[in-house]
Amino acid sequence: MSHSGLIRILTADDHALLRNGIAGLVNDEPDMKMVAEAGTGAEAIKQFKQYHPDITLMDLQMPEMSGIEATIEIRSEFPEARIIVLTTYLGDVQVTRALKAGARGYLLKARVNRELVDVIRAVYAGQRRIPPEIAAELAEHTGEEDLSARELEVLGLIARGNANKEIAARLAITEETVKSHIRRILDKLRANDRTHAVTIALKRGIIEF
Repeated sequence: MSHSGLIRILTADDHALLRNGIAGLVNDEPDMKMVAEAGTGAEAIKQFKQYHPDITLMDLQMPEMSGIEATIEIRSEFPEARIIVLTTYLGDVQVTRALKAGARGYLLKARVNRELVDVIRAVYAGQRRIPPEIAAELAEHTGEEDLSARELEVLGLIARGNANKEIAARLAITEETVKSHIRRILDKLRANDRTHAVTIALKRGIIEF
């Protein structure tokens, strides 16, 4: 344990209500203490440097800087940092990004009341924690080819309602090239059509709005 005898925790989330709820849960535990809070990714980095918490609870979606970007920056300077991602997203791509960034745990916000303190203790003890349904989602897509940067651009423009002609004009490529990208996108995502591809991409966290 830390020198205080408590697991010292930083919570980063742009919703004050959730931060307050987490603080209540944590401070009710005899072996935990909330030492700092942050409402943005940049603030999370600043608070981490000031307080050096044992565990950081990091939201993925925050203004100015995402939780993943904040995690990367914190871990680049403090590789021993133990970060648990809290999110509403089940998407495997989001999970993969978070784990690559160095997160040690991943917890759905809907389960915070039931599972948070157990996950904190597990990650503090050096374990990794990923919910079974998310692990299954990761396994389902293992080995699949990622979309290229250009394919992500095309898919994002499709999601925003652009026709092939408009996509071609925006990206300064031919309509035939756009169609070729779309064929590869459908193949990689195992989608039936453009709308299905967008639905899959949003669900998996490949693209965001």
